[in-house]
Amino acid sequence: MLSTATCRTLSSFASFAFKPLDRVLVAKKRGALLPRHKTFPSNTSSQHFATPRPFSTRKDLSIKMSKPQVLLLGEIDHAHEAWSSLSSIADIIEPKARSREEFLKECKAGAFDKVIVSYRTFQSVAITGLIDEELIAALPKNLKFIAHNGAGYDQIDVHACTKHDIRVSNVPTAVDDATADTNMFLILGALRGFNTSILALRNGHWKGSPPPPLGHDPQGKVLGILGMGGIGRNLMKKATAFGMTTQYYNRAKLSDELSGGAKYVGFDELLATSDVLSLNLPLNKQTRHIISTKEFAKMKKGIVITNTARGAVMDEDALVKALESGQVWSAGLDVFEEEPKVHPGLVANPNVLLVPHMGTWTVETQTKMEVWCIDNVRSAVEQGVLKSPVGEQKDT
Repeated sequence: MLSTATCRTLSSFASFAFKPLDRVLVAKKRGALLPRHKTFPSNTSSQHFATPRPFSTRKDLSIKMSKPQVLLLGEIDHAHEAWSSLSSIADIIEPKARSREEFLKECKAGAFDKVIVSYRTFQSVAITGLIDEELIAALPKNLKFIAHNGAGYDQIDVHACTKHDIRVSNVPTAVDDATADTNMFLILGALRGFNTSILALRNGHWKGSPPPPLGHDPQGKVLGILGMGGIGRNLMKKATAFGMTTQYYNRAKLSDELSGGAKYVGFDELLATSDVLSLNLPLNKQTRHIISTKEFAKMKKGIVITNTARGAVMDEDALVKALESGQVWSAGLDVFEEEPKVHPGLVANPNVLLVPHMGTWTVETQTKMEVWCIDNVRSAVEQGVLKSPVGEQKDT
């Protein structure tokens, strides 16, 4: 018969000798790995061996490995829960810089070398300046994605990003409703000439002395949309509810389904036949000052103009002159060429309804935009692609 001590030893050995393959015996004193099926002398005590522990699984290894980094440029104001969830897949870092010069120094010092994607806001331009060739060249080679929280992305040189193999995304549809709402407000306010009497009322003069000229109803008016993207199409639906007829000019004619029945016309025809012209196109080298002196001359006398796109798609100085001459009856503007500066000729003219870039200034829309942008970051980290790449990079 086996001795009691031997039985204990064999029992202890049997208890872990047939564990899953990811377990081994570890020698307590020397730390050497022992073969699973090594036979031990009968007088060997189990106390000489440590309790077996599992090998590091893939999960354990992923925990030990450093996570990729996400660079936050700007603030998260609403979607805190969605943003916090990124910590499970990436480490979030922020720059210490408070100027472009300081930011470039951080880049060159290697502070962002582990960053693969950056989340940026429109306001972050105050720290980084424009995302141009100089700044892009200073970014770490690992940074392959820029998730921009905004529909317009004229602060980013997409061509330079493409050259450096950096992909850019925006939030193209999250802003449609709120921006089109603002656009319709400006159309109605400018058509009716409300601003002159709003100013008079605040100065204690009721409608004004003398009263302002009568305004115009939207019913039966032709709305010309320059740039029939998501916002333009959304605006068309809202304008239809007010009895307006829509025509548009775009880089390419839309399908009947997308256009919603709006008439496609040439650029010059759009200018010559629209009662109200709405600017809804992106700002780039080709569209800067697309509306200027010669374009105003082609328009109907007394036209109404609104702009919720970017200020620089229209020459503000030329607009001031067209308003003063009566070629343009009134205007409704949410964006300006040199924000936050506004052309003094626009401020002084009571026939211009001014809003300080508030097209998306709602809790609901700002939250949607942040969540959309965060989804782009998550997609970049987990899948190596962006959910909504900008138009210039969709086919690259």
